[in-house]
Amino acid sequence: MEAPAVNFTLLLFILLLVTGAFWVVEKFRFSRQRIAAANAAAHALRTRREELAKQGIAPDASLSDENIAAARENLLRQPWWLEWTAGLFPVIAFVFLLRSFVAEPFKIPSGSMEPTLVPGDLILVNKFIYGLRLPLVHDRLTSGEQPQRGNVIVFRLPKDPAIDYIKRIVGTPGDTVSYENKHLVINGVPVAEKPDGEWFDPNSMVYYQQYQEMLGKTRHRILINPQAPAYVLGGPPGDFPHRENCHYNTEGFVCKVPQGMYFVMGDNRDNSEDSRYWGFVPERNIVGKAFFVWMNFGGLKNIGPIH
Repeated sequence: MEAPAVNFTLLLFILLLVTGAFWVVEKFRFSRQRIAAANAAAHALRTRREELAKQGIAPDASLSDENIAAARENLLRQPWWLEWTAGLFPVIAFVFLLRSFVAEPFKIPSGSMEPTLVPGDLILVNKFIYGLRLPLVHDRLTSGEQPQRGNVIVFRLPKDPAIDYIKRIVGTPGDTVSYENKHLVINGVPVAEKPDGEWFDPNSMVYYQQYQEMLGKTRHRILINPQAPAYVLGGPPGDFPHRENCHYNTEGFVCKVPQGMYFVMGDNRDNSEDSRYWGFVPERNIVGKAFFVWMNFGGLKNIGPIH
């Protein structure tokens, strides 16, 4: 799952700083100036009305209490450029805090996580379950749960942190992950799976074998294409951090997951660029846990919790 060309979090942070600066100046200077000007104008109009009354002259409608109040309100009104800066600060602050510390939306662009997630799914990612982090710098503020096997996570791609990916954790720190002849084995124990019919891919117009797989406490579905080779397409990948922990062969691979890192794979096992190709995901790169599909404009059947 690729991120937009512009870093939206950075853009939102810049807007937060700009609108926040205008909000501070508005609160402690501009608004006080308008209040002083409005009060002075209202006082001048009332004084004028009193002077006319002393002279026995009936004041016109412009000096009525209603018109004086209207004139005061007009002077108190924010100019348009403050409405679009200081006025937007609370909204931008709310969105920034929500996206940074509670939940962030993402869109699924590819089929690498089918059948769990399909292209066009709009998902929500829990930003606090693994601990709160400072936006942009990603330093941890609080401790949280440890990512578990079976969790579907969004993370910054190790080889290009400007890009966000979504995959499923299959190996946690210290695990030995083997995927040979299209069978997943964790620490020498085969991962339970059973056939679950076929899956039709409308994009490729091909049927794939579907299985139910149990990773940790998570039961989910995976796709396997019996026509695809068991080995990593393109041969063993090039260099990546801790590349020496992996061994590739004609049947697949075996990797020992380093401490502080995770091994991830797509549920569409034969159509996913994942840890088999570019290595381990550092814990620092994890954005959060994907937990809900809230919309897909191409179809509503996938809306619901992510397993």
